[in-house]
Amino acid sequence: MSEEKTEKPTAKRRRESRKEGQVPRTQELGGWATLLIVGMLLPGLLGHELTALAELMRECFSLRGQVEVSDATALLGRGARHVMVTLVSLGCAVMVVGVGAALAQGGFFVATKSVKPSLKKLDPIAGFKRVFGPQALWEGAKMLLKSAVVGFVAYGAVVALMPLIGGLVPISAVLEVVRDQVLALVRSVAVAGLVMAAFDYAVIRRRMGKKTRMSKHEVKQENKQSEGDPLLKGAIRSRQLAASRNRMMADVANADVVLVNPTHIAVALRYDAERGAPRVVARGAGVVAQKIRERAAENRVPLVQDVPLARALHRSTVVGQEIPAELYAAVAQVLAFVISRRSAGVRGGEHRSPRSEGDLPAVAAAGRRRRPAAAAAPNSSGAVVAGR
Repeated sequence: MSEEKTEKPTAKRRRESRKEGQVPRTQELGGWATLLIVGMLLPGLLGHELTALAELMRECFSLRGQVEVSDATALLGRGARHVMVTLVSLGCAVMVVGVGAALAQGGFFVATKSVKPSLKKLDPIAGFKRVFGPQALWEGAKMLLKSAVVGFVAYGAVVALMPLIGGLVPISAVLEVVRDQVLALVRSVAVAGLVMAAFDYAVIRRRMGKKTRMSKHEVKQENKQSEGDPLLKGAIRSRQLAASRNRMMADVANADVVLVNPTHIAVALRYDAERGAPRVVARGAGVVAQKIRERAAENRVPLVQDVPLARALHRSTVVGQEIPAELYAAVAQVLAFVISRRSAGVRGGEHRSPRSEGDLPAVAAAGRRRRPAAAAAPNSSGAVVAGR
């Protein structure tokens, strides 16, 4: 049993549907909008053209005697220019309306998949559904509705003209009324058509939305394809973490001291006066802490047991980050002790912390503290100097 499609289409599904030509669009909107524009512009254009034609006729009748070919050519050119201006103006208006209607319904697109040959297009069952299905019934209903609306509007215009037929009204007045009624009829039909086109567009959009809906399984599969298989992503992430851990272990050899707690936590520090405050080159807990201790022992890096300081550094720092300013004084005492031992020729080994006090200032967790604008950094003698 197929899963019910209740989810909205994703961006990828909408792009694929667009390539297949599945875009909500109705041809009625552009046609009725064009008819409305023609009905609005036609009176002004015809009035201008009739005035120009009357002026041209007067000039033709004013020619007397033998008419030269140049005069006739000039009159013909003027008449052609008037006609050309009218046609070009009307054509530009129609083009602008058509382009605007297309842009309002999803813009221009090329349905690349719909033009490819496919055996599905030869399916007789699908063809039968297209001819006698709900869409065909809707098209037939639209045709009947349009005919009914146009007939009703036309009937009203004809009824308004009936009193003028067979009366004593001058023919010029009759023509003027007929012209106004015809133009009003065109505009009324166009407005009614636009209303029907808007309703047709809403129906097509709703039907297209149902057609492009996806099931929850399809959404999950598409997310898996676009974002990658979770198992594969997990494997890549594991490899990245392993590579990062290997780099961190390699940096332990260059550390000045490793603060431990005594076996659960290990934080390796390196102090470079040119770079400012001491930086964390390695940190970890549990198995990672044990690996750091072993690496430090292999490279004769001193291990200093300081439970509160090791915990504070492990909680408030990440690898590559400077230590918090609140811990400068405590770290300075440890570095001074290690540097003095190094000066005496003693390297490596495990030592107890030279600090006498057990309490440390409160330090924010890693990622929540801000770097101080002017920090103090310990120097090789254990004193505190101005930071960068």
